[in-house]
Amino acid sequence: MSGEMRGLDVLAVGESLGLVMPDTVGRLAHTRGARIGFGGAESNVAIGVSRLGGTAGWAGRLGADGLGDLIARELRAEAVQVHAVVDPEAATAVMIKERPRTGSTRVTYYRSVQAGSRLTEADIPDGLIENSRILHLTGITAGLGERPLSALHRLIDRAQAAGTTVSFDVNHRPSLWQHGRDAADAYRTLIRRSDIVFAGDDEARLVTGKDDASEQRDALRDLGPACVVIKLGERGAVASEGASVVSRPAVRVDVVDTVGAGDAFVAGWLSETIAGADLETRTQTAVICGALACTTEGDWEATPTRADITALGAGDADPVQR
Repeated sequence: MSGEMRGLDVLAVGESLGLVMPDTVGRLAHTRGARIGFGGAESNVAIGVSRLGGTAGWAGRLGADGLGDLIARELRAEAVQVHAVVDPEAATAVMIKERPRTGSTRVTYYRSVQAGSRLTEADIPDGLIENSRILHLTGITAGLGERPLSALHRLIDRAQAAGTTVSFDVNHRPSLWQHGRDAADAYRTLIRRSDIVFAGDDEARLVTGKDDASEQRDALRDLGPACVVIKLGERGAVASEGASVVSRPAVRVDVVDTVGAGDAFVAGWLSETIAGADLETRTQTAVICGALACTTEGDWEATPTRADITALGAGDADPVQR
């Protein structure tokens, strides 16, 4: 276990993966060069919160290997507090992100028996959740197997006992739900226990069985969370809290890579939540963060700072900074 324990604004728990990305557009079979990095929804959110001025932590399992070392080092470089159990028996998970043609991305995962899929409640030290304002979880961890799904519920038990807000992003990965496991039922159970819920419109359809956005929103709220946010991609987002409903269009940018945009969106939302912002401000900041995350390659590299958000708002400012 690594990382000094102190109070956090957001603690994100889940799997981080090594990333292999060919350095040219085209089929992987014809690629001869690649770069090594990392990604993972939960660690992406932690980086986003940190860049926006919040205190953030990531907790999970890594292999006793170079990719695990890289992930821990890079997260610390982003001022993210790291609590990583180093697993001597399982390697760090890997994803390969290839670009078969310009504007398209295909991701292949190697994760089912890797370190992240062996997460248990005992991997998260006492006091870490209890001293955090928000615990952020995703459906990806739920999809990794029954053991990590059970761990999520035990972590929520601890958060609820401590008065820590529970944030849950559905983040559905169809390839993780095999062998008769019911993703929608697992998500509904987690949503019922969460305070803030994020879902793409396709994920909301999976969970609720509804096609209409307003019906999806109402059905998710009926499950119990205080706040529901539906991410609509290039159409923006809609959020509901109490009697208030806010809709925001997407911010237009030159899109390079959409992977990680949803995580940047969540980071923007949670950062404004920490700051006590109203529903409209939370939604607007989240939409801006999601848009800016699409402007360069990588899962988290383009996640914005407050200065980036301000610069986007300037609109007609000189694009060359000296």
